[in-house]
Amino acid sequence: MSNYSLLDHPQILQNAFFPIKEWSVCPDYATDIFVAVDSGTNVACRFFAASPEYPTILFFHGNGEIASDYDDIAPFFFTRCNANLVVAEFRGYGASGGDPTFSAVISDAHIIFREVCGEISKRGYRNEFWIMGRSMGSVPALELAKHYPKEISGLIIESGFPSATRIARRLGLPIPEADVKLIEDECQQKMRAITVPALIIHGEADSLVSINEAYTLEMELGSSEKRLCVIRGADHNSVMAMDITGYFNAIKSIMRKQQDGICNV
Repeated sequence: MSNYSLLDHPQILQNAFFPIKEWSVCPDYATDIFVAVDSGTNVACRFFAASPEYPTILFFHGNGEIASDYDDIAPFFFTRCNANLVVAEFRGYGASGGDPTFSAVISDAHIIFREVCGEISKRGYRNEFWIMGRSMGSVPALELAKHYPKEISGLIIESGFPSATRIARRLGLPIPEADVKLIEDECQQKMRAITVPALIIHGEADSLVSINEAYTLEMELGSSEKRLCVIRGADHNSVMAMDITGYFNAIKSIMRKQQDGICNV
């Protein structure tokens, strides 16, 4: 697993994570799953189920978000992509216990993935998994894509970045350059080792995570089948809203394993 513990200093963590302790009642088409990630610490996941015949997307949300934010968004994955959606929390977010750290984001992702796989099997759902990460969620998504190429069908990154060191640098947080280089070199090796089909979606006008991060991801990923979808005029938090049709068409296309290329919508 990636050694993100070098970023687990209090000053960095309190500026990098913004946990929201809110939780809504499940809609009729959802179920809450609690995954034990540590002794006495459970992480919440919301399983939005549409059909046992659909593939399932395991989704890691962005910073300042929680799983229940996707209560109204999940049906779009049902109708536009023919996919079930499982939204995983970070520690300290939503109904999850504990406090968020970068190393926990990485280690918890493996446990969550295995638990979700078991839940899918128990329910008799189709054995096809996609991993998706938005913004901060790109950290665990890239981790899983590297380690489980035989278990997952592909990777989707929205408004993401190659390494969490980019967050620390943008915030001007003090990190020894040797530590930054160690993490970024490791992340580059990870990206090059990822071979599953990949889709990168990014807002053209993203002022929080530069579009250059998307170009870096597209260039460095080792996937032979990869696509970059740039949403024109979209900022960090308006990628889906700016062009909902283009957004979901891009996801549907990669899930149907259509041809490689760059799509500008």
